[in-house]
Amino acid sequence: MSAGAPRKLRPIWLLLAAVPAAAIAHWAGAPDLAVFALSAIAILPLSALLGDATEHLAARVGPVAGGVVNASLGNLAELIIGVLALRAGMVDLVKASITGSILGNLLLVLGASQLAGGLRHRVQRFSRHLAGMNVSLLVVAVVGLVVPALFHAAHPDPGQRLTQKMSEFVAALLIVGYALSLLYSMGTHRALFAEGEEAEGAAGPAWTLRRTVGMLVGVSAALAWMSEMLVGATQGAVAAAGLSEFFVGVVVVPIIGNAAEHSTAVLMALDRQLEVGVAICFESSKQIALLVAPLLVFLSGPLGHPITLEFGHLEVLSLALAVGATALVTLDGETHWLEGAMLMGVYAILALVFFFVP
Repeated sequence: MSAGAPRKLRPIWLLLAAVPAAAIAHWAGAPDLAVFALSAIAILPLSALLGDATEHLAARVGPVAGGVVNASLGNLAELIIGVLALRAGMVDLVKASITGSILGNLLLVLGASQLAGGLRHRVQRFSRHLAGMNVSLLVVAVVGLVVPALFHAAHPDPGQRLTQKMSEFVAALLIVGYALSLLYSMGTHRALFAEGEEAEGAAGPAWTLRRTVGMLVGVSAALAWMSEMLVGATQGAVAAAGLSEFFVGVVVVPIIGNAAEHSTAVLMALDRQLEVGVAICFESSKQIALLVAPLLVFLSGPLGHPITLEFGHLEVLSLALAVGATALVTLDGETHWLEGAMLMGVYAILALVFFFVP
């Protein structure tokens, strides 16, 4: 599908009515379950709109830069949600959502993209350089999360003063690593990631740059607003459903909060633009691990509820398994529907384990 082709999903725009409905329900003091449901529904058409804008942007700037912008705007909502949750003292939920966002992007979203694209186009190819660099950075990110957990296990720190200090230093290094990755992929070695840019941009974008950027910013702001309402209603809603806060933080909140990246990556794969879909999945995971999580460490102190990069053993092991599984199916630079199904299977297994965590 070219950048200017009409979408078949236009009826989904009818769900935009859920945006004012969610706002009214929130302001009227409706039950949390109703606010949660309306906010979740409202996120779907907003995600589709963001997908349109990202496709037009990718046609202009290429898959790598398009993936960076989409992930940045999508993860802006994650950062806002994290800050608001920290102000409310929901530290465990914030840390669980960090883990869940990375797992969701690497296993569920990438798997769904490969499955959908593979069923329509059999075999799809993407840049091996893109996969290799991102897998390497994700390994660094996992190291950054494993070391604080190992330190805390080997040197018990009840007050977490030393763990907090170490987390701040590690967070700073992770941010530097992310900045260097942008310099590499969009600066010094941009040519290595430009294998498919000319073909994808051949049809020419139908939207002006001003319209594209305006849509990205406006829709991202609306997504952040709806996500804020959704998270605010989460505790009351899950209490009625009988779910644990940990499961909601790891599975439910990331799936809905990252719906923008989810839908965009799948639509790109269906349009034979898996390069952009892969870039979005990797970039979003990288940004959560190397940028959002470290920023939350620095912001948590002034908010009165400091957090560390010391995650639970189950969370750290799950992240390591996710990075390993992703590396196995992406480093060859091509994929098919079975690999996507396998990644989704790994996610389902981990989600099942999280469901039974008390």
